[in-house]
Amino acid sequence: MNRNILFPQIKGIMHGGDYNPEQWLDRPDILAEDIRLMKKAGINSATLGVFSWSAYEPVEGEFHFDWLVKIIDELYSNGIYTVMATPSGARPAWLDEKYPEAMRVDKRGLRAHHGVRHNHCMSSPAYREKVSVILNRLIEAVGSHPGIIMWHISNEFGGECYCPLCVKRFQNYLADKFDHDIDKLNKSWWTAFWSHNYNDFSQIEPPFEGGEYSIMGLNLEWKRFTTWNMTDYMKHEISIIKKATPDIPVTTNFMQMYYGLDYRVLAKELDVVCWDSYPRLHNDYETLADTMELTAFDNALLRSMKKDKPFMLMESAPGLVNWHQFNKLKRPGIHKLFSLQAVACGSDTVQYFQWRKGRGSYEQYHGAVLDHLGRDDTRIFKEVEELGEILSQLDEVQGSVVNSKAAVIFDWDNWWAIDDMMGLGQSTKKYVETCVEAYRELLHLGIDTDVISSTDDLSGYSLVVAPMLYMLQPGVGKSFTEFVKNGGQLAATYLTGYVDDNTLCFLNGFPGDVLKELFGIVSEEIDTLYPSDRNKVIFAAGSGSVSDDDTRDEDHGSFCAEVRDYAEVLRTDIADSCGLKVLGTYESDYYAGTPAVAVKNYGKGNACYIGARTDSDALRKIFGMLLDKAGVLHRKMPKNTEYHSREYNGRKFGFFLNNSEETVTISGVRGYDILNKFTIDGSLTLGKYGVAIIDEQ
Repeated sequence: MNRNILFPQIKGIMHGGDYNPEQWLDRPDILAEDIRLMKKAGINSATLGVFSWSAYEPVEGEFHFDWLVKIIDELYSNGIYTVMATPSGARPAWLDEKYPEAMRVDKRGLRAHHGVRHNHCMSSPAYREKVSVILNRLIEAVGSHPGIIMWHISNEFGGECYCPLCVKRFQNYLADKFDHDIDKLNKSWWTAFWSHNYNDFSQIEPPFEGGEYSIMGLNLEWKRFTTWNMTDYMKHEISIIKKATPDIPVTTNFMQMYYGLDYRVLAKELDVVCWDSYPRLHNDYETLADTMELTAFDNALLRSMKKDKPFMLMESAPGLVNWHQFNKLKRPGIHKLFSLQAVACGSDTVQYFQWRKGRGSYEQYHGAVLDHLGRDDTRIFKEVEELGEILSQLDEVQGSVVNSKAAVIFDWDNWWAIDDMMGLGQSTKKYVETCVEAYRELLHLGIDTDVISSTDDLSGYSLVVAPMLYMLQPGVGKSFTEFVKNGGQLAATYLTGYVDDNTLCFLNGFPGDVLKELFGIVSEEIDTLYPSDRNKVIFAAGSGSVSDDDTRDEDHGSFCAEVRDYAEVLRTDIADSCGLKVLGTYESDYYAGTPAVAVKNYGKGNACYIGARTDSDALRKIFGMLLDKAGVLHRKMPKNTEYHSREYNGRKFGFFLNNSEETVTISGVRGYDILNKFTIDGSLTLGKYGVAIIDEQ
């Protein structure tokens, strides 16, 4: 894999964050101190102008950029580069007063008032025009400055608008999608139910509160439209920037697994993917390792949108945030662990919101490198300074990427469709949690795993896991079949292939399309269990590496896995079951003794179907079995540890993380310890929250 360095101007890993000098223009002493302390902390980049519109254009048509040019000049002369944001994330009051169509309408049909942020209508021609004006003037002022190394488009896109402009745009979007054939839409959405047929696209409204919400196809398409419309707006900003500065990369900051937008659609328009990471560390409902593993999943999800290059950690908090239900401080040592986890997962940046806390308003208590105390001897500043020194040593890691042999499928469309379906248990669907659990168990086997779309190319993977893939996009069944036929190992679970991309159920058995032949099973029914219900899957002796001696059930002489929430009743007499091996059967209920887990040899590979929600140990054993069949080396990691690796041109860098307070020892580690500067050949010992980066080549 080739090296892809995002920012050749910077040695090592980019270290920086949001800087808001416009809030301190009356304090030149503070601005001068900022530069001194940035250099002390190893800060080599600053993100400017995220919410600076009113400072640039205090009244319509009156522009002030001199202060910005001065700040960028001062940063650049001190070796600090600028990520230049467009200011469209929040509008000045004069704009809303003169152009009220720029303000969103909510699902009750009520127009918003001026205020807060991220509440503009993406369809508004007036708003787009005013954005064009401010962007062109901003580019004219600073676009050619050598200190600017990236454009940051707006901020944390999100939300939806139900204004007349958006309703009309939605109707046009639907007409285009369904070939201007209203009958085609009616059939695709099954509108004959409850007499909901439409006669014309002009009759279709979004799912207003108090309006139509019972058509699953409508609800899903509204979410898709919102993503499409947001992407179209983002492309409007990008086109202005690229016309003037075609060689400067562009990005925008995503927000974890944000529910409202399919980030993969937006990512296609960006040069680099970045995201804002604010995990609920040190909470009282999970271990630190649990929280860190969820963050690893998030990193993998964002990284996998552009696998050929590093991603960016655009925002994080070195201390606390101000918007969680409980805003707990990061404990000593956690900042380094958390930040280097992002680097381990493929990030070439560690950046913060924010550099210095503001004195007032909504985020005055949001964490920052510099507190209101304003000193460089605080615990948080010292930890940031320590991290800056570490990041500066990682110039050999810069530009390397994660080369995963396994992938977990996570689709936004599928998430929306599962949440909207009227079935199963309303509180136990847990699609996201199920995808994360699959990722966790591969992580526990020491395997780096991508998080991809069902429509992505699978050819580079040895193992693909598709949890709860309820909705099948066109071509996915064929893609899965070719993947397995050519030697891939595929694992799917209950609820696979029930509906097409318009949420219409497949006929002739689930999973639909061609998948029942691939897996050799048909799901006749799915049983939803109450929390008090109990069942087990019995893996018979001799079923292969899915059983371990230390986990055998004495009563049955076989490995048993707990079943919770969902159990499908599977049949093997309908589909082609040639090459099928039943690995586990249900212990109880009317479907006792029937298949629960089965694997079918197909071509050069294997397709495994897991018909029940089982405990995590069973998943780990099943995945281990499939990795063995694929010939992929793996190892059971010590509890509360992670292993990730980054590669380029034959070089490999291994990252070992200890997500606990206990000292751990990891065997089979060989290479040069970059941080401690010695060669290791055998066992690696990590202390509390310890991290090691090993040059393994």
